[in-house]
Amino acid sequence: MASITHAATAQAGWRDYLELTKPKVVALMIITSAIGMLLASDSAVPWSTLLFGNLGIALCAGSAAAINHVVDRRIDVQMARTQRRPLAQGRVAPLNAVLFAMLLGSAGLAVLLSWTNTLTAVLTLGSLLGYALVYTAFLKRATPQNIVIGGLAGAAPPLLGWTAVSGQIDAGGLLLVLIIFAWTPPHFWALAIHRKAEYAKVNIPMLPVTHGEHYTKLHILLYTFILLAVSLLPFVIHMSGPLYLVAAVVLGLRFIDWAIALLRNSRPHAAIKTFKYSLWYLLWLFVALLLDHYIEVAGWL
Repeated sequence: MASITHAATAQAGWRDYLELTKPKVVALMIITSAIGMLLASDSAVPWSTLLFGNLGIALCAGSAAAINHVVDRRIDVQMARTQRRPLAQGRVAPLNAVLFAMLLGSAGLAVLLSWTNTLTAVLTLGSLLGYALVYTAFLKRATPQNIVIGGLAGAAPPLLGWTAVSGQIDAGGLLLVLIIFAWTPPHFWALAIHRKAEYAKVNIPMLPVTHGEHYTKLHILLYTFILLAVSLLPFVIHMSGPLYLVAAVVLGLRFIDWAIALLRNSRPHAAIKTFKYSLWYLLWLFVALLLDHYIEVAGWL
């Protein structure tokens, strides 16, 4: 067995190490952090901050993702969604993944300290540790509220982008965090319903496993109402204008529509479709916020 694992590990290529960073997840995080940067200023953001700030955040996010692979490698083997991951297949050794994560994290923090500011580096380090250690190593296995509590680490990127430009924590940056914080539970619980059997198999106490699907679906619906209310706050505090308001209402009502369909079982494959819609929801909500910001800066409305 050892020889097989060694042989598999020797075949590891750059794609395996790229997969350790969860590039699709990191890409969405960088979109939100970049938008946070652009929203933090009414003038042009320096290209160096935009480029190297997002690079540093991406490297740290990739580091946290790699640690997640290491911690979850034994349960990943038993889940269809994750059983092809590099560590689960033995293509990358755990020690190599840890060293890779340390390299990425150190490089990311160095970039942030050099090109942004200490506050952004400290907050990014806190987010890294929160996701990789507090959530992945503890909360994920300790409570069905793991996503709610641990969601704060995943909600940090837009605030990191904001502080990279402004050098301080402002209400606008915190509001962006609040939006993602409210979005996280319905987003992940929809996926957890779709993958309920797999989570149960590996004894991960996701909400549909511990409290049942109906309970989870009801809470998804409740959180979509909370999310709609939270998403309107940028307009309420005059951070955004009518374009964003219309987008937030339309996108939010559509999310509620999917949550109702999920609760009533009125559409086929509603859980995974709700999960997929939640990704588009967050992307277009932040795009609308950015467009509205520049329309107001230009004085077109």
